[in-house]
Amino acid sequence: MSAETVTPAQAAAAEESVSDDGYRRPDVDVEAMTRLLDGRYGGVRQLVRDNLVRYADVLTDAEELDSDAFRERVKDVVVELAGTGQTGMGLPVEYGGGGDVGASIAAFETLAFGDLSVLVKVGVQFGLFGGAILQLGTKEHHDRWMADIIAGRLMGSFAMTETGHGSNVQALGTVAVYDPETAEFVISTPDDASRKDYIGNAARHAELAVVFAQLEVAGERHGVHAFVVPVRVDGEPAPGVRIEDCGPKMGLNGVDNGRFWFDQVRVPRTHLLNRFADVSEDGVYSSEIESPGRRFFTMLGTLVQGRVSVGGAGINAAKVALAIAIKYADHRRQFEAADPDSEQLLLDYGMHQRRLLPLLAQNYALHFAQEVVAEQLHDVFSGITDDPENRRLLESRAAGTKALGTWHATRTIQECREACGGAGYLSTNRFHALKADTDVFTTFEGDNHVLLQLVAKGLLTDYAGEFEEMDQFGMVRFVAGLAVETVLEKTAARKLLERIKDVLPGGDDWDQEAGLLDPQYQVAMLRYREEHMLGGVARRLKAGVDNGGNPGDVFSEVQDHVIAAARAHMDRLVLEAFVAKTAALPDSDNKVALNLLCDLYALTTIESDRAWFMEHGRLSIARSKAITREVNSLCRKVRPLASDLVDAFGIPREMLRSEELLAHEAVGVDG
Repeated sequence: MSAETVTPAQAAAAEESVSDDGYRRPDVDVEAMTRLLDGRYGGVRQLVRDNLVRYADVLTDAEELDSDAFRERVKDVVVELAGTGQTGMGLPVEYGGGGDVGASIAAFETLAFGDLSVLVKVGVQFGLFGGAILQLGTKEHHDRWMADIIAGRLMGSFAMTETGHGSNVQALGTVAVYDPETAEFVISTPDDASRKDYIGNAARHAELAVVFAQLEVAGERHGVHAFVVPVRVDGEPAPGVRIEDCGPKMGLNGVDNGRFWFDQVRVPRTHLLNRFADVSEDGVYSSEIESPGRRFFTMLGTLVQGRVSVGGAGINAAKVALAIAIKYADHRRQFEAADPDSEQLLLDYGMHQRRLLPLLAQNYALHFAQEVVAEQLHDVFSGITDDPENRRLLESRAAGTKALGTWHATRTIQECREACGGAGYLSTNRFHALKADTDVFTTFEGDNHVLLQLVAKGLLTDYAGEFEEMDQFGMVRFVAGLAVETVLEKTAARKLLERIKDVLPGGDDWDQEAGLLDPQYQVAMLRYREEHMLGGVARRLKAGVDNGGNPGDVFSEVQDHVIAAARAHMDRLVLEAFVAKTAALPDSDNKVALNLLCDLYALTTIESDRAWFMEHGRLSIARSKAITREVNSLCRKVRPLASDLVDAFGIPREMLRSEELLAHEAVGVDG
């Protein structure tokens, strides 16, 4: 429990709650809550915490060293972390890794409590570069490179993104032409739009790069494939390779992002990562996956771990901001309000609660949603549930969770910075680095809006077998021609209402009579919104095509509806993950506290889109006002638990820094 004395305002609120509904404030068992949040990988997360403390000075190095020196410092830390086993947990045991994908996600998420340049450098080296060789290569490649990668002896890059192609990976311009006379691939950058750009480890440290290029054999293109290309020899650019530093960035200044150009660079035939396709020595292309589209998406699907990792990192970086802002507000006093003899704590103000506590609830919700997708990733990549449908569902859920988690980080860090006033603007209080270093999370490993389009495509096509083949135009044609009736039938309001009536009281008036704190009501509201939106998108797509519209133009015209439907779907999945987690817990004060947070997340989600619910007849004016009153009540109930709830994140004190903000006595006036 927090040591702060309960104020008269808190006592009054507690008494009011008891008289109204018998509510008793729970006592949060912080250690037990930490164990719950850590889950099955508590030991892994503790190893990372210990290493964060060991290298805590890297946080000040980020502020005091120049860019070149800090890049070297970050590299040294990453290599030393490799020696602890922390960074290779998802890579094969026979090469020095841990062989546990779930453990690697837990380690990466926890690393986000510290300096994020270290986190991203780890992600590039062991997740993207090492992961590509592992997932796209075969035993020959693993035997040759994997042990050195895991140990940090061989540094590499993941060279996919190009200046002119961004998220449209199928349209990459880099070309790899097979030369049968020498049994080599000749890799070339045809123009500046096709240069590899924003590539981590490129500007300084990479010796090899996994380069994605259009494979051409005997004049025929076979789509994008991956090749291992030397980019440095004895610290200098390899023959035919041009390297350029991307220059100063908004953040992540310990990561040496750079650009590659390739001028007739030759690599042996065996440098093609050939798990899914190969070229024989005499120049015959072969693949067990006949469809180029399905082959491409199968290759990309093996790299989904990056999205899961980035989503978790964003959620955990937001925890740091919440811990600082909430603990500061729990002892910082300003203005006489409830008591004329003393200034009031910031966290006792209703507006301050409204600013921070729903974000705290959302963070817990996203934590449990991330837990679900991380478990799915582990099961698929460990072969426990390895089938095409599970992979498609994983790709969709990973995309959506990454989008929501990283947007949450951006919003939360900004709100927490503001909630700490002028003090939050000082670098020592971490918001500077958190804001600068996480901002790119919303666009790397996939722009969030593009990722939500992937989510919507799966929903609209019901993850059909043709899922991998479809671009957005194909999706429109598919929905308009074949799938629209299925989608409309699946999302029919009458069917949904029948299902709702089975679990909620009130008949046709379920949305007026069910209790606001009934999780089945909360989930039903979000499901109703999701399915109504999805049906609306399907109808709009069909109408546009039936009226002779070009599928691309039709999609563009309804793109806002597509994104809204995908986001509504993800909101529902996040809430269901939270509801399921709390329902499975034995009765305890911690369960009571989590139920408060779950209710707060659900009702603020409904409240934030109240206009839609009212427009579609699912929320009366009176009930809308009742939801706002309930949210305010929940904020008052969560308020005395808030410090314990952020302590349960288990963030090492050294990672919070903020000595003046978090001192037990704070004085002065905000800037």
